[in-house]
Amino acid sequence: MRYFLINYDDVKVIVEVAEISPNEKVKEFHAILHVDTIVESFHNQLQYLCVGISRLFSEALLQNAQPIFTRCFLSDAANQYTETAQSMSALLTCPISYVQQPLVDGRKIAVWMQFQTDVHSLSNGIAGYEHNGYTQYFNILVPQVDNNTTSYQQTRSLLEDYELILRQYECTMEHDCVRTWFFARDIDCDYKGVVAARKENFESNGLTKDTHFIASTGIQGSTANHNIKVLLDAYAIKGLEKSQIRFLYARENLSSTYDYGVTFERGVSIDFGDRRKVLISGTASIDNKGSIMFEGDIEKQVLRMWDNVEALLIEAECGFSDIMQMIVYLRDIADCRRVKMMFDEKFGNVPRVIVLAPICRPGWLVEMECIAIKEIENSIYRDF
Repeated sequence: MRYFLINYDDVKVIVEVAEISPNEKVKEFHAILHVDTIVESFHNQLQYLCVGISRLFSEALLQNAQPIFTRCFLSDAANQYTETAQSMSALLTCPISYVQQPLVDGRKIAVWMQFQTDVHSLSNGIAGYEHNGYTQYFNILVPQVDNNTTSYQQTRSLLEDYELILRQYECTMEHDCVRTWFFARDIDCDYKGVVAARKENFESNGLTKDTHFIASTGIQGSTANHNIKVLLDAYAIKGLEKSQIRFLYARENLSSTYDYGVTFERGVSIDFGDRRKVLISGTASIDNKGSIMFEGDIEKQVLRMWDNVEALLIEAECGFSDIMQMIVYLRDIADCRRVKMMFDEKFGNVPRVIVLAPICRPGWLVEMECIAIKEIENSIYRDF
């Protein structure tokens, strides 16, 4: 794992990059781009960021790599989405997710980008990226709604739409989807509907407490249309054998999610011939009985959250040094300085973004997710 910090001072853009290239084979990069100004207009910040993305493409570091997924974090989607989508779609051909999750540092926009070398875009009209018998699919789903639909109805519709998309790929939810993100406009009001609809859909797809669920984050996030209560981002990999996938539990630290009525996996570890990819779900300060730990104490919640994430990584035979990117969610913006300081001290080099996004239980003040990749040698499976 290598970390880089790139400064484009003339356009006020800072880029944090993580790279892994097992045995100099397929390289993977995660980059988070921040605008280094809080006083300029959104239009100017967006233009700086677009120039930064263009410059990043020409970096020798990313030679022969192409973006395969991008997420834009916006502070005010109602006023920013249209301009952002026009600018980003002119620059990028990969799937782009847009979500209102304001940056806690006062900036109006940041971008997370995932790059890969030696990947081939499918040419059959379906958005996918193929290499060595594996095809990755990133899908961004937004419901078609009217004023009266509930979060339950919208989640149900999103998941049914995703099932149809997976069938086009000759995939299924049970066998091929490895990661989801559910964004609820008002987490305190809308999350119950998300939970209920997801549980029903999963059961119909053979995803139960006796089989497995899917690694996931359920968090507050919204789009420009105030009638849209739920958004869904999803990641599937076609070509995996069942034995390549291992779900993570860390039972000494964490309870089963099913114990408190939700249906997602704490994390998933996927082995390829040359690397292990670990996707850690949204993780907070929780104990192995499903109870919130250290209510009201942001510092202790951060420490417990780290313990839980580390336990999941250790179960996958990985550690903090294998993390390529992280997203940190805060409920209260007043906690941002202390939390940023703690993360800077512990994870100074890791690309990350800290956003204002309340979590599914009011007592949780902070949550994080991350992606870790570790070089391995496993002759049983094809390289990534």
